[in-house]
Amino acid sequence: MPAPFKTEVIVLRSIRYGEADRILHLYSEDRGRLGAIAKGVRRVKSRLGGRIEPFARVNLILRQGRGDLCTITGADTVHAHPALRERRDSLERATQACDAVLRLLDSNEPNRPAYNLLARELALLDADAGAAVRAQALAFRMKLLLAAGFAPELAACAACGETEHLGAFSPSAGGVVCAGCEAGSFPLGEQAHGFLVDALARPLAEVPDAPERALQQADRALAETMEYHAHVRLRRVA
Repeated sequence: MPAPFKTEVIVLRSIRYGEADRILHLYSEDRGRLGAIAKGVRRVKSRLGGRIEPFARVNLILRQGRGDLCTITGADTVHAHPALRERRDSLERATQACDAVLRLLDSNEPNRPAYNLLARELALLDADAGAAVRAQALAFRMKLLLAAGFAPELAACAACGETEHLGAFSPSAGGVVCAGCEAGSFPLGEQAHGFLVDALARPLAEVPDAPERALQQADRALAETMEYHAHVRLRRVA
């Protein structure tokens, strides 16, 4: 029988299975995506109890099974994020963040920048009700694209390298484009462009605000970048 192993994880999703079990989608600090089963966790006397709910950051002891699923044998809470569960907006943003990681990072290769980014996002949503805004959610997605290796080109035309007159965005080219290369692109105004640049440069807790139109354009740029290059379609950030 394989030896048990320990790892810190964030619970991305939990699905009821059978009469008392749960199937869990996890993102591990040092093992990437993991699937696991928590046997008997829905029973009243379960030792695991509420420790492995979605959005929780947990130290787990697991044993590799014969299939794709590990079996959870122990859990210690690092951060349960209880406050965000009591606020609808925070809960929605946390769900969006975990879903983005679940869909975009499907490998069992570790990605510590992505793990740390999600941990910071959930901690921020738990600590500050004002963080659950559209601009902050878009900044998280921008940083996640960078961690996953799909960040769009923002400093120069993604097609020819021109550094001026960058007024459009081309998902196929992989970023902003100039007037001479804008075939197949859509408008990306100066404020939307500036927001995306600042979203990468600033910490999550210091995300810049922007007008609604700029956020809509930024949202489209991020969504179509994911669809074209990562083949992942996420719900738009409302």
